[in-house]
Parts: sequence; C-alpha cells; structure tokens
Amino acid sequence: MNDVYILGIETSCDETSVSIVKNGVEEIATVVLSQMDIHSNYGGVVPEIASRMHVESITIVIEETLKKANMSMDDIDAIAVTYAPGLIGCLLIGVTAASTLSYIYNKPLVPVHHIIGHIYANNLNQRLKFPLISLVVSGGHTELLYMDKDYSFKKIGGTLDDAVGEVYDKVARVIDVPYPGGPIVDKMAHQGEDNYNLPLPLDDNTYNFSFSGLKSAVINLVHNEEQRGNKIKKEDLSCSFQNRVVNILSKKTMKALKEYKVNNLIIAGGVSANKGLREKLQQLCQKNNINLSVPEIKYCTDNAAMIASAGYYAYKLGIISDIDLKAKPNEDIIYNDI
Repeated sequence: MNDVYILGIETSCDETSVSIVKNGVEEIATVVLSQMDIHSNYGGVVPEIASRMHVESITIVIEETLKKANMSMDDIDAIAVTYAPGLIGCLLIGVTAASTLSYIYNKPLVPVHHIIGHIYANNLNQRLKFPLISLVVSGGHTELLYMDKDYSFKKIGGTLDDAVGEVYDKVARVIDVPYPGGPIVDKMAHQGEDNYNLPLPLDDNTYNFSFSGLKSAVINLVHNEEQRGNKIKKEDLSCSFQNRVVNILSKKTMKALKEYKVNNLIIAGGVSANKGLREKLQQLCQKNNINLSVPEIKYCTDNAAMIASAGYYAYKLGIISDIDLKAKPNEDIIYNDI
C-alpha cells in the first residue's frame, strides 16, 4: 500500500501551524508560530490581532513546513484543515489557505473538527487502541467520549456550563496570575497544600461536569478574605482548586471505564498537559490495569500535526469537502448514539 502524506493546517486561535504527517502516525515536519507573547500584553487572546497575524504568517509557515520536510505540494495526497470550532476570523484564514491550495494543486480538501484533532494527537505517540474512553479537557470543552473505531464518537457526558480550561484561566485572573494562567496554577498547585475548603463540583452519578460553582466559590473566598484584610496564599488556593478539579475528572472517568468495560483511556485537549491530572490518572490506571495514553506536551497545545493525523483517517473514510468549505465557530462533533 502506498504511503499517504497529509498536509494539515491549524489556525483556530492564536497559533499558526502547518504539519505534514505520514499515514496518520508519523510526523514528518511541523511548524508552529505562536502569538502568546503578543496576547500576554492584553491578558488573553484578542481575536482581531490573532486573525491579522495569521494573515501575515500563513504563507510563510506553509513554505517553511514544506522546506523542512524537503517536499513539494506534488508529494502531498490531501490537505486537512481545522474548520471548527474556534475564533471565526482565525478559522477563516486557515480554511481559505487550505481551499486555495486544494484548488490550485487539485488535492482533496479534508475538514477536521478541532477537538477530533486533539483526540488524534494521541495517535502520534502510539496507534489508538479500541474501544477507548477519551477525556477531552480544553479551554472550550470538557467531555467524556466512547470510541469503538476510528472517527466514531459517542458522547457519555460533558460540562453543563464552563469548560475546565476556561475555569483555570478565570481562577488565575482572580488570584492575579498572568496569562496564560492555567499552567502557572498547575505549577503553584504542586508547591502548595490543600488548606482551603472548596466544594467538589457536581459529585453525582452522572457523567456530566459543572465547574461554575467551584469557580464562584474561589471568587467568593478571595473576595471575603480581602474584605477581612487577609492575604490569600496563592499556592495553597491553587492546590485546593486543582485537587477538586482533578478528583472529579478522574472519578467520573474511572467510573466510565468500568461501566463500559473499556481498558484503554486517552486524554485530549490543552488541559491534558496538566501535571496534576496526568499524575492522578497515571496512578489510577496503573492500579486498575488500564492502558493510559497522554499526548506529548508539544501535541497538547494547538498544532497542525494532530489535524493532519485526524485528517488521514477522515480522508481514508471519504470525508472530503468542496473548496467552498465554511468555517464554523461553534459546531459540535457529530456523535453516534451510545
């Protein structure tokens, strides 16, 4: 069977990334141009600035990736691109670039959902083993999914309000931690002690999550302590907050593995880089003989290698788009019935 090379493009937020992946598992070359230093001046991503910077850099990043791989567009079998979800202006740059390349070079255009890309980031470490449970944890998503084969997604549960990554960022702002706050809160959590009384969010028998109450509890605690003239110990509060988040995520994930009789677990999304979550799930999976797969740190944040990997399996399944592919900022994954 001939090797298949997919060129992936990812511009859903503030990283301009292009990658070439062979047969869905082998990364040939990847270039990521991050805008983090610029957006840190504003305390978060500014969509208009992010879009403008994608426009300035997308062509350069494509050319640099091909050069790095020592390949040309003639060597590429298909072009995969993130079309949803994300910042609409940012998505449009990637979709337009991919559609243009598809038209000029007569290559199939493969639409990839951003979260599916995060799931297939694990495929770049080792081939996904089915059936599996995927814990998706990112700035915009918190979900438990069941997969019995490639590109088959069955939703078990999800957040009823805030996504876990979003709550990390909000808590970071409350305790005056600079952007991006999530990784810093994670680091401080390992330096502190669990000394603050915070609730365990939505501790019930469902597979759903709710983090708004925990977020409000942190905000109220900080406000009340400030009113009393007491100083918050950021490391301890980070530890207490993270312990609640990690405990409820791991508790419901292990429950899903047991109920669905699944022996394979993957973590997907930006929050999969969280050290506390990784440590807890590694401990529990080792104890319960579960095969755990976590992406390499470089694949946890937004990157085009994960889009190209997912794009390979979509391409093999015939998931191809016309060149008038639309960017969709809020589209969900298409789920199968459980």
